[in-house]
Amino acid sequence: MAPLWALLALGCLRGCWAVNLQPQLASVTFATNNPTLTTVALEKPLCVFDSSAALPGAYEIYLYVLADSASSRNTSVQDSTNKPLSSTFRQTDGGQTGPYKAVAFDLTPCGDLPSLDAAGDVSQASEILNAYLVRVGANGTCLLDPNFRGLCNPPLSAATAYRFKYVLVNVSTGLVQDQTLWSDPICTSRLTPYWAIDTWPGRRSGGMIVITSILGSLPFFLLVGFAGAIVLSFVDVGTSDGETTHDSQITQEAVPKSLGTSEPSYTSVNRGLPLDRAEVYPSKLQD
Repeated sequence: MAPLWALLALGCLRGCWAVNLQPQLASVTFATNNPTLTTVALEKPLCVFDSSAALPGAYEIYLYVLADSASSRNTSVQDSTNKPLSSTFRQTDGGQTGPYKAVAFDLTPCGDLPSLDAAGDVSQASEILNAYLVRVGANGTCLLDPNFRGLCNPPLSAATAYRFKYVLVNVSTGLVQDQTLWSDPICTSRLTPYWAIDTWPGRRSGGMIVITSILGSLPFFLLVGFAGAIVLSFVDVGTSDGETTHDSQITQEAVPKSLGTSEPSYTSVNRGLPLDRAEVYPSKLQD
């Protein structure tokens, strides 16, 4: 599927001017998730500007960005001397106070474009995307790097409408040669609140359902394992080393018999005479 710019160019005659065209969102063939929260992918103005007599590197194309809320103000991208503006993202508060230059690239002749037939080749996919598309908001670190000296193309704001314009600049003179119209408002995506996310199982993939089921049953298995550990701890206390030891009493007191019985009574078992009595009555011990 050819880009929209190429389709428009094929329908134009030699006298077709870029000023009658607008930047367009990239085809879903090249960018399925577009716009995102912070980026917008646009189709480059291929075969729109007349490059039949241009030498390589003779012309550059600037892409300007403007917040739609500021479109009622001065939207010119050139000064009184017909030179393009060099305003940056930071200077214009992200396009809120005026247009800023986000991207610059060389004008590519139509005959030098890579063939779309090779779009399915993984090794050439990146080259083809760079040739046909430009992504606004692709540089997430340039504003944070104090040593950055290039053209800063920082992320856009979420849920914000922007307008875009391509400008053809003569490199040798530094003057504006041609330009397109401002695009229609293009809004970045809005962050979906957590309470608005559809959690119905029919909207989930099979893998998500399996993972959710496993995570849901995991606390049950943990509880069963914890209860089993407690039971085993009580069993181990009662059967340590296979048996329980008890202190025994060697001395047992005999129960006195009633009067008139012929059986002798004993006061203790395995108890001999006291040592003091054995000393007093030695003769009895000898008998």
